[in-house]
Amino acid sequence: QVRLVESGGGSVQAGGSLRLSCAIAGYNYGSSSCMGWFRQVPGKEREEVAAINTGGGSVYYCDSVKGRFTISQDNAKETLYLQMSNLKPEDTAMYYCAAAPAASSWYCSPAAETKFRFWGQGTQVTVSS
Repeated sequence: QVRLVESGGGSVQAGGSLRLSCAIAGYNYGSSSCMGWFRQVPGKEREEVAAINTGGGSVYYCDSVKGRFTISQDNAKETLYLQMSNLKPEDTAMYYCAAAPAASSWYCSPAAETKFRFWGQGTQVTVSS
């Protein structure tokens, strides 16, 4: 059974930092996968924030987080991270991690319409001004 569990969310002031973790269990990466972080605010569409292709190494960031957020994974591929710095109030959202099988050449961006199959339950990030 595939299980993704996020942690690390919380409340911070603008300019602060948080590191989100996603513990991954039971997932078969195959030769490569897209591992992504998404966020959603009530009443708005879910947004893909960052994603990494575990085989090819390509990384995607949405424009609003470039230069502030960094996605990474530990060598054992048991944990996916999202390091968030210089946080802004508009980063406030529920953050989710997700996984999808993908070819190593796949660029895991929204334009690619990656079919993320497995999702965590989310962790809340609140940034106050």
